[in-house]
Amino acid sequence: MIEPFFLIKIVHILSATLLFGTGLGTAFHMWFAYRRGDASTLATVTSNVVMADWLFTATSGVMQVATGIALIILGGHHPHALWLVIVYVLYFLALVCWLPVVAIQYKVRDLAKAAANAGQPLPSKARRLMLIWFALGWPAFLALVGIFALMVIRPT
Repeated sequence: MIEPFFLIKIVHILSATLLFGTGLGTAFHMWFAYRRGDASTLATVTSNVVMADWLFTATSGVMQVATGIALIILGGHHPHALWLVIVYVLYFLALVCWLPVVAIQYKVRDLAKAAANAGQPLPSKARRLMLIWFALGWPAFLALVGIFALMVIRPT
């Protein structure tokens, strides 16, 4: 029988992998769909990215918090240890970047659908939103990389 700590740790690692992988994969897919310049393609891809964000990113993000708290308690870590405080700050940074990214994805999806239906190119507003979306992705990505690094180098 697997001990609860190790089962929670497995779920934590799997949800971290899902969070990071989904974020990287959807960002890659959406950015290159945008770079193609085809409104119909971007509308389809953005619809899928929005769905993936709610199915995978949001759920794995919640699992990270739940399993992280459990691991802190079961592992006997002090919740205010410096390395954990840094993790909290980085996770919050990723969340603060992700929330507007999701809102932007809805707007870009709708703008791309309208342009595709009208046989028009993407409007300049979609281009501006995609640049903001791209810029917000970097601090979130780097924050998660930082969290992974802290999980490896943290004091025991």
